[in-house]
Amino acid sequence: MSDVQQRIDEMVKSHRVMLFMKGTAQFPQCGFSGRAIQILKAAGAKDVATFNVLEDDEVRQGIKDYAQWPTIPQLYVGGEFVGGSDIMMEMYESGELQQLLAAKA
Repeated sequence: MSDVQQRIDEMVKSHRVMLFMKGTAQFPQCGFSGRAIQILKAAGAKDVATFNVLEDDEVRQGIKDYAQWPTIPQLYVGGEFVGGSDIMMEMYESGELQQLLAAKA
């Protein structure tokens, strides 16, 4: 595992809810990242850790390789990859995201 992959792995495993996004929760810098934050708030997520991939090119590319997922944002809950904003929205609408967040609490 490369250094960047190890850094990502440590972030994912040390935070219950981890979102890799463009910008910050307070100032998202793309519509999909903003939507991801809104979905998590609506789902009742309290302890969301975020990482701004725009501040670290190695993580920006590395996270795509880590999950074998080509886009950002990427959500991890309980150390497991959940998906991007479209998957998050589908899960929220079905109630699955709320259940996942509650189960991993």
